[in-house]
Amino acid sequence: MTGNLDEKNTDAFDFRGQILDDLMDGVVLLDQENVIRWANLRFQQMHEGTQVVGKNFFEVLTHPEIIGPDFCPFSTALATGQSSMTKLRVFEKHYCQLQVTPLRTPAGSGKKRLVVIVRDITIEVQQQQKMEAIHQAGVNMTDLKPEEVFDLTVEDRIELLNSNIMHYTRDLLDYDVFEIRLLEERTGRLVPLLSSKMEPDVLERPLFAEAQGFGITGFVAATGQSYLCEDIQEDSLYLPGFAGARSSLTVPLVLHDAVIGTFNVESPEPHAFTQDDLVFLEIFAREVASALNSLELLTAQSAGMVIKSIEEIHRAVARPIDDILNDAVHVLEAYLGHEPEVEQRLRRILRVARDIRHLIQEVGKGMTPEEAVPAVLQNADVERFRNVRVLVVDGDADILDSAHHTLERFGCIVEGARTGGQAQLLVRASSVDAPYDAIITDIRLPDMTGHELMLRLQPLFPGRLPLILMQGFGYDPGHSLVKARQEGLHPKAVLYKPFRVEQLLEVIETILSWCQESPPEELQQEDALKE
Repeated sequence: MTGNLDEKNTDAFDFRGQILDDLMDGVVLLDQENVIRWANLRFQQMHEGTQVVGKNFFEVLTHPEIIGPDFCPFSTALATGQSSMTKLRVFEKHYCQLQVTPLRTPAGSGKKRLVVIVRDITIEVQQQQKMEAIHQAGVNMTDLKPEEVFDLTVEDRIELLNSNIMHYTRDLLDYDVFEIRLLEERTGRLVPLLSSKMEPDVLERPLFAEAQGFGITGFVAATGQSYLCEDIQEDSLYLPGFAGARSSLTVPLVLHDAVIGTFNVESPEPHAFTQDDLVFLEIFAREVASALNSLELLTAQSAGMVIKSIEEIHRAVARPIDDILNDAVHVLEAYLGHEPEVEQRLRRILRVARDIRHLIQEVGKGMTPEEAVPAVLQNADVERFRNVRVLVVDGDADILDSAHHTLERFGCIVEGARTGGQAQLLVRASSVDAPYDAIITDIRLPDMTGHELMLRLQPLFPGRLPLILMQGFGYDPGHSLVKARQEGLHPKAVLYKPFRVEQLLEVIETILSWCQESPPEELQQEDALKE
């Protein structure tokens, strides 16, 4: 029989030894003092073939740290007669899992024995730790308060993100050569954003998101598929990047299931990357894409001044005026049809409050130099949103602030309400002189669901209800979206938080066009009159 064996304890193992030696896991037999009485070949190999029989189990493992869940696995197994599982940290970076099972011994023998299966789980634990570290890196890359972000210029933000990505790519993923490109949706061009040790002429080379003709980077951007190039000398798709490169790994930057760019790393060694490397880089790339989105680097050019100016105006007037409007319509509701003079004064307060906000916004925009306005705001297509009246309903004040900041940059007139009741009063009071072109509401409000608000607002609109529902990713216990669609909500009038600015504008534009169309029943009535 192979493996060390205490001769006084061989009777039960003499015909099973070869099978146990062939196992991939270590197996040992312990007495009640935790002394090893027998060990299979695998366990000996784990300890470089040293003599282990007759030694204390924990001494052989150099007094490992028990990390749970059972911190007394041997005692538990002996006391309960059942198997116990736990994990150990052996040395600094090695881990193993123990399954401790009491061995049935002849009655009256007085001997207690434990069979311990020792499995090396170092790779699994290290992978889990790496996953957690990548997630934490994503959190740290954008761990800034909004006011801190807006105090930075666009160049400062790029430098901040550049520094963070450099740090985590090198120290966490252990990659020293990389390149990040962002995809221009309008042109399909892949524009360099960040790089380390890539040749200057490589960065200047025009690349487009096409599967052929623009190398691996173009292929990845066009298909959304990661690409592992094990040896560049045998891969015709590879275009020269890092001088001396022999292998590369390229993954897409993905945000909300859309490709927004590429992340490419290279190595001077062939076959330097594995499938595990590909998975980890994909996860890290998603964190990078989220960081880019959070810091508004996708569309920002040199907009530091305009962002700060509009944000300061927003902070100063948006929420207070929303409060004035909500208070005024609440009081107005009590005087409708009873005190015409008071009703008239309250309506005047509403108009003046709205005029004040509009004037302050226009003054702020006029103070901003034209060259500081982001390109996305200079686009002539943005004119279609100018003076569009939007009501945003959400119990979270930060969401309302964000809606003001985002939509007012595009010329929208934004008002906010925190409850469905407030929204209903605002719509009723505004239906004559200032009707809303779009109403965006969370599906879960403090006083009702989005579907319930929809039912209350429908009678206040002679045509189609311009309603858009917002939902975070997760379960909708009230089934508001399903019910709202059954009641006539536009199929595309749904936003999943967090959403991109482009998605928000696209949904608003869809609703504006939809509400301007004649509903099917009106078209039928017109046809009937013609006949």
